[in-house]
Amino acid sequence: MPEVVFDCCVISNFALSGSLSVLQSMFSGTSYITNFVSAEISRGMQSGHGELVSVKEALKDGWLLEIAPETEEEKTLLEKLSVSLGFGEASSIAVAMARDYLFACDDKVARGEASILGIKLTGTIGILSTAVKKSIINTKTANSYLKKMIAHGFYSPVTSINEIDSS
Repeated sequence: MPEVVFDCCVISNFALSGSLSVLQSMFSGTSYITNFVSAEISRGMQSGHGELVSVKEALKDGWLLEIAPETEEEKTLLEKLSVSLGFGEASSIAVAMARDYLFACDDKVARGEASILGIKLTGTIGILSTAVKKSIINTKTANSYLKKMIAHGFYSPVTSINEIDSS
């Protein structure tokens, strides 16, 4: 699988639904969050979303890695994008652009910016769909995870993976 950098929404969807194992199976050793996304996860934990601790555990386990924008190119793009996006999304796009990573994001504006820059995209639904296609999970399990994500506030464009996997 390609190297992927997750924004806060996507990684949170999987953490809050108890399905980080799907990401581990698909992207172990090639999964990243930026230091800005890590800070957002910490704020979420402090706000009462204790399930997000699983993201911190994934970092400790080493299958998810924390990175920071380091090069001048990454820092310049982060600064430019942070005018219209949050630091988590802006830093993730900057890293994805400079390092040719897949960007996992559900935010429409951030996806639009990434698309303009030619960055490869996926999101929560795309990851669940791919996990089903690769037999990492079955459709029933994917739908169960999706239902939990929606219950935690994910604004999904579909209510069932079956809506997109029928093609």
